[in-house]
Amino acid sequence: MRSRSKSGKNAGVQPPGRSGPDKKSGAHVAPGQRQLRVGERIRHILSDIMRRGGLRDPALQNTGLITVTAVDIGPDLQHAAVFVMPLGGDNSDGIVEALNRASGYFRSEMARELDLRYTPKLSFKIDRSFDEAAHIDKLLGRYEIRKDVDKQDDNDGDLDSADND
Repeated sequence: MRSRSKSGKNAGVQPPGRSGPDKKSGAHVAPGQRQLRVGERIRHILSDIMRRGGLRDPALQNTGLITVTAVDIGPDLQHAAVFVMPLGGDNSDGIVEALNRASGYFRSEMARELDLRYTPKLSFKIDRSFDEAAHIDKLLGRYEIRKDVDKQDDNDGDLDSADND
């Protein structure tokens, strides 16, 4: 069987569904439909597993509610970054460490419900998007920023009325 050389016709072309930065241009490529669908399915399965309990790690016993906010899965569907947010945010680093220790348990439970050739390896991370959103909201609430935004809105309104004439 002949192998294709890298300098062939399709060299550098990304397969459909590839996510992450493109190696040549550095531009971000959006995840494919299958990645999104499988990631959402994994999010639901992990939420159900956490709700049922059964985790023996003492660090996870009295943590309260842990929300699985998002799952980013790689294009090969073999690695998944699971973003979680513990209720209250107390000891979030310890909770993430415990979840990563229990990732084998989560994988075995997921394998029963997922219809994939390989069950993805899980890497748990704290979801910082809520903190970032609060920080941006706080910045936008500052007087100097509000004044600039209001001034920009007034200028945009002048352009809109000129278009209607």
